[in-house]
Amino acid sequence: MEVAAAVSLTSRPIPLLSTTPAHRLHLLPPRSVSGRRLRPSHRHQGCGCVRDGLGERHSARKNGFLVTSSSSASVEPATQEVATVVPGEWSGDAIRRRFLEFYAARGHTILPSSSLVPDDPTVLLTIAGMLQFKPIFLGKVHLMNRALFILKFLCCHLQEPRRVPCVTTSQKCIRTNDIENVGRTARHQTFFEMLGNFSFGDYFKKEATAWAWELATKEYGQFLYSAWSMISLLFSLSLFRYGLPAERLWISVFEDDNEAFDIWHNEVAVYNLYTFLPHRLPFYEYRSADLGDDSRFIEFYNLVFMQYNKKDDGSLEPLKQKNIDTGMGLERMARILQKVPNNYETDLIFPIIEKAASLALVSYAKADDAMKTNLKIIGDHMRAVVYLISDGVLPSNIGRGYVVRRLIRRVVRTGRLIGIRGVSNGNSEVAFLPSLAEVVISLSTQIDPDVESRRKSIIGELQREELRFVQTLGRGEKLLDELLDEALLSAGNNGNKPSLSGKDVFLLYDTYGFPVEITAEIAGERGVTVDMEGFDIEMENQRKQSQAAHNVVKLSVGNETEIVKSIPDTEFLGYESLAATAVVKGLLVNGNPVNEVSEGSEVEILLDRTPFYAESGGQVGDNGFLYVNGGEDSKQTAVIEINDVQKSLGNIFVHKGTIKQGSLEVGKEIDASVDAKLRQGAKAHHTATHLLQSALKSVVGSETSQAGSLVAFDRLRFDFNFHRPLSEGELLKIESLVNQWIGNATHLETKVMALQDAKDAGAIAMFGEKYGEEVRVVEVPGVSLELCGGTHVSNTAEIRGFKIISEQGIASGIRRIDAVAGDAFIDYVCARDNYVRRLCSSLKVKAEDVNGRVETILEELRATRNEVSALRSKIAVLKAASLASKAITIEPENVRIVVEKMGDVDADGLKSAAEYLIGTLQDPAAVILGSSPGDGKVSLVAAFSPAVVKMGLQAGKFVGGIAKLCGGGGGGKPNFAQAGGRKPENLPDALEKARAEIVAAVASSSS
Repeated sequence: MEVAAAVSLTSRPIPLLSTTPAHRLHLLPPRSVSGRRLRPSHRHQGCGCVRDGLGERHSARKNGFLVTSSSSASVEPATQEVATVVPGEWSGDAIRRRFLEFYAARGHTILPSSSLVPDDPTVLLTIAGMLQFKPIFLGKVHLMNRALFILKFLCCHLQEPRRVPCVTTSQKCIRTNDIENVGRTARHQTFFEMLGNFSFGDYFKKEATAWAWELATKEYGQFLYSAWSMISLLFSLSLFRYGLPAERLWISVFEDDNEAFDIWHNEVAVYNLYTFLPHRLPFYEYRSADLGDDSRFIEFYNLVFMQYNKKDDGSLEPLKQKNIDTGMGLERMARILQKVPNNYETDLIFPIIEKAASLALVSYAKADDAMKTNLKIIGDHMRAVVYLISDGVLPSNIGRGYVVRRLIRRVVRTGRLIGIRGVSNGNSEVAFLPSLAEVVISLSTQIDPDVESRRKSIIGELQREELRFVQTLGRGEKLLDELLDEALLSAGNNGNKPSLSGKDVFLLYDTYGFPVEITAEIAGERGVTVDMEGFDIEMENQRKQSQAAHNVVKLSVGNETEIVKSIPDTEFLGYESLAATAVVKGLLVNGNPVNEVSEGSEVEILLDRTPFYAESGGQVGDNGFLYVNGGEDSKQTAVIEINDVQKSLGNIFVHKGTIKQGSLEVGKEIDASVDAKLRQGAKAHHTATHLLQSALKSVVGSETSQAGSLVAFDRLRFDFNFHRPLSEGELLKIESLVNQWIGNATHLETKVMALQDAKDAGAIAMFGEKYGEEVRVVEVPGVSLELCGGTHVSNTAEIRGFKIISEQGIASGIRRIDAVAGDAFIDYVCARDNYVRRLCSSLKVKAEDVNGRVETILEELRATRNEVSALRSKIAVLKAASLASKAITIEPENVRIVVEKMGDVDADGLKSAAEYLIGTLQDPAAVILGSSPGDGKVSLVAAFSPAVVKMGLQAGKFVGGIAKLCGGGGGGKPNFAQAGGRKPENLPDALEKARAEIVAAVASSSS
């Protein structure tokens, strides 16, 4: 009877609230469904499975709460009525605090929200409250390496031992799959908070349902004793109350979960129950003859009961550890308790909307539906972008960065559509996003106190991104309008539906920064579809050209079940040793588990312990060898070369390599040996990276922060947030500081401490990185203090030296420094020294005189080029003198016209020739000259005398038109203009056309 469907199948409370204009809850007479089970509409399909590695592994039971509300006059307010909520009584912060305190009082430990950047390669962003606990649900009981948290739990619960703690959280979440509905419905958001309580093998259905009901009906439904209510009591009338009346709540229960149904009905004593099928889950809306229209209900609380493992043959077996995963939408509960018609008008979002309305010079209360929708979009998206940037996600054209860029640009475009502009500052426009971000930040203190400390970075990034987009927006919109016009015209001619090609959409995306969704929105407004398949092809082609494949170890759901569940985290020994004995715990070939691999095979090896560092924190994985020794003679029976080490789910190290000799089996004992020279290179570059960041902050300001890094054996790459290129002087200062600290031969100190203690001590944390309760801190005393799990030198003198190779921009607001240290620094300096020696020999000067000699040579070269150009112009004028005699005269105005090709004369020579001819010929005169100076180029020039210009002819328009025949363009003033092209083979035809057009134009102007 039990069904394995999804990680979300649970006891699913679904509070729903109507959008009645009166903003008041009215109670319907309770509907008992005892003895019958209501079925939801069959239009709700496919909601049962979660594709994040959990859905096919765990069966869960889902129940739901529904709150009914009146949307008609057929209510009985005389006997059932709800008092109006006192303003501010149930603020969003108060609702969040009450939830967390409620479960804390019942043995749960309150954990902070995890980052919006999940520690899970299968998920782009944090989309649910349970995501940070995914390893626990998969049977990896290490609670995200939070050793300190587990110790706290054990101390608090010695009298009632539990295998794993119970926790409660308020989790920041991002979902953009329904972005087109944001602002258009009452409940869709990209950013939201999910309140949750979780049990890992402790309590189960009975406690979860009882507590959920108590929370909904008592904690959020207290009696309000006013003077009027006391008088009512004296007259035996009902008390006024507010919150969630029990008779207004409906509970949905998974159809085959009789246990949960009985608990709700018999123990919790709930009668408003209905059941649903696993493939017909009433998530956000529910429509049926029995329960009425969608607007009558709002889902607010889900209880997920995980109790079965679905095997490959489809059969179910009970899990050894039954888990609870719940989620209550904070914004939805705020909507209910604050009695507003939608999530956006709660105190969690509405202050942002009010600010946007003031910038648009409108009143939200008086605005029409279209204006309100746009304001809601702005309010929602601003929350999302502020929290994403705070968690280290910066705008870019790939991955998470693209999500941020898309949301920011959607806000900017939406704002401009309703008239929002930044305050003018002289001739420039100041961004308006920062003023909206200030409101978001002011609302953030309870959910994420770190947002306030990152205010400057958030505001700066939003301002730069908005202004960059505004600069290209006009050009892009103009191009898009032209493309849409062409699509509509083409469709009209051939009778097809108008469509924008994938290439055009990609051009807008890649060149003008238009997110494809915005292009699709604008196109849709004009009835034009978008070729998404073609766009995807263009994107894939770009990825292949510009990006190397990124190595990510992914274990499929099946492999997680068979391997990860049975293998403990890998013990890392590499801080103290480069060699160790270990046991092979698993082997993978092409992602599939095997028991043995033979010579020549590419293999991934899982060990119980290892000295190999796995790629993380920017540092590459170690290289080295694994050996299998056999017999008393200790001869090597197998040799495996390791060329990379990655981390898989949890903290399992995956050693990737090739069997060079012999074979390897699961269970074998091996000797692991790390390449010491390569490790030393990585250590030198990692410590140098820390020194570089400190020097950078010292030279350009502490507001800059790390945006990414690569620590390789032979180089380092450091990406940082900054709005301009660094000067040569700044780079020299940074380099000098780092080398000074290296020369000081300072011993490094490494400590493990509580995260908060590390932050209090001033340790630098990587923006957006996730850390456990205990962290490793690497300190160069007096210079650098950072949270870091990488390998480092023991003394800065081991770095030997540091040299910056380059500094460049890699994305808007992101700069990159490439540098070398250690042996790579010595190799680089020696190579440069050899180069300088050869240069000195060629120039016949000393090293210190090379720069002066080069400047002299360059100056001589410039002078020579100027002389050559002057000579060419003189030659062109001499050639032009002979062309004057070839002028034709057009009557009756006697306009003298010269249209000729001048061989390989360059643009400057062509200009001189045209100036000579227009000065030599009597007014009125017109001169059009063309040439092919080489390299596949075409030069064109047109010169018209004053009398010709008075006839209405313009040199700029004329030469620009004929340049198109040569694959180019150009323009200029009415009397003189230049153009160019890339098709010299078309030049004769272009000049012939020019001759015909100028003659016809002169003749027609005289008639």
